Amino acid sequence: MKIAVLRETAPGEKRVAATPETVKKLAALGAEIAIEAGAGASASVSDGDYAAAGAAVGDRATALAGAEIVLAVQGPDPDSLPGVRQGAWLVAALNPFGERARVDRYAALGIEALAMELMPRITRAQSMDILSSQSNLSGYKAVLDAAAEYGRAFPMMMTAAGTVSAARLFVMGVGVAGLQAIATARRLGAQVSATDVRSATKEQILSLGAKPIFVENVQGIEGEGSGGYATEMSDEYKAAQAELVSAHIAKQDIVITTALIPGRPAPRLIADAQVASMKPGSVIVDLAVEQGGNVEGAVAGEVVERHGVKIVGHRNVPSRLAADASALFSRNLFNFLSAFWDKEAGRPLLDAEIGDAIRLTQGGRVVHPRLLEG
Repeated sequence: MKIAVLRETAPGEKRVAATPETVKKLAALGAEIAIEAGAGASASVSDGDYAAAGAAVGDRATALAGAEIVLAVQGPDPDSLPGVRQGAWLVAALNPFGERARVDRYAALGIEALAMELMPRITRAQSMDILSSQSNLSGYKAVLDAAAEYGRAFPMMMTAAGTVSAARLFVMGVGVAGLQAIATARRLGAQVSATDVRSATKEQILSLGAKPIFVENVQGIEGEGSGGYATEMSDEYKAAQAELVSAHIAKQDIVITTALIPGRPAPRLIADAQVASMKPGSVIVDLAVEQGGNVEGAVAGEVVERHGVKIVGHRNVPSRLAADASALFSRNLFNFLSAFWDKEAGRPLLDAEIGDAIRLTQGGRVVHPRLLEG
C-alpha cells in the first residue's frame, strides 16, 4: 500500500495533509509513504523531516506513481494528477457542492473521491472530523484578528491614569468555532455574549462565562438539524432574532459571526443598517465569508471599512495557523485510515455508514446521493 501526500497548490493554502508524526504512524500500519517535495514547507515541516520519519520525498509524478491512496488538504486540480492509478482513493476536503464540475472530472479519472468534510457527526467519527478540528482554530484566530484590528485593549484595566473599560464582544453562532471564540475572548478579558438558533447551546455559553442572548417564546427556537448542525429558521423566528440582535449589536465593540449551513449559502445575520448602528472603530469578523458571508458588505480575502466599522473577511482562516492546523488535519486523516485498516488486506476497507456518507465517486461515476439530486 503506497500513500502519496501532495503539496497544496490552492492560493493561500499553507497546510499539509501529513506530518512526520502521522508518517511514522502510517508506516507502522505497513504503508509506504511518498511525499511531494516542498509539501510541508509552509507548515514549518522540511523535506528532511519527512525523510527522517521514513517517507520517500520526490516530485509529484514520482509520489503519485502506483499510489493507492492520495492525501491532500484541498481537492487538487484533476489535471495535476499525472498517472493517478485507477481506483485510487483521494482523501481531502473536496468542496463537492461548490466544485461539482471537479468532482465529475475525478469520476472520469476513475478516482474514488472521499470528501472528509462530509464525515457524519457520530461518536465514533469524532476523531476524524476535519470540520471540528479546523473550526476550533478558526474561532481562536478570529479573536486574535479582531484584537489586531481593534484600536483598544480587550481587558478592563485600572490604572493611576484612570480605568480602561473591557471590550464588549458578541459571538453569533455557537458551534465549535463560536465556543472557541468565546473561550479565547474571555481569556483576553473581554465582556462576552453569544447567541445561536439552537437552545441547547445556552448551557455551553454559560459554562464559558459568557452571557446568552436568545429569542424566547418563538416557534422554531430549537433550531437543531441532523448531526448537530443548525437549520434554517422560520420567518417569525428570523424577525424576532433580527430585532433582538439589532438592539444588542449596537452596544458591541466586536462581533464574530460563525454561522454555516452545510451545502447552502451562509445565512445573513448582520445587515448594513446594523453595521451602521455600531460605534466607529468597532470590528466585525465574518468566518463564513467564503460561503457568501453572514455580514452584508463583507468581502472574501479583504478587511473593508463601512460606516467606520472594520469588517474582516480573511479566507481560509485555519491555514493562517498552518503548523497546528496541519497537525490536527493530518491526525484526522490518520484516525480515519487507521480505524478501517484491515491487516490481512493491507489497506483500509470502509463500512457502509461512513463510506456512503463521504464517497463522492466510484467506478467512474458520481455516486453520492446529494450530488445526484435534481
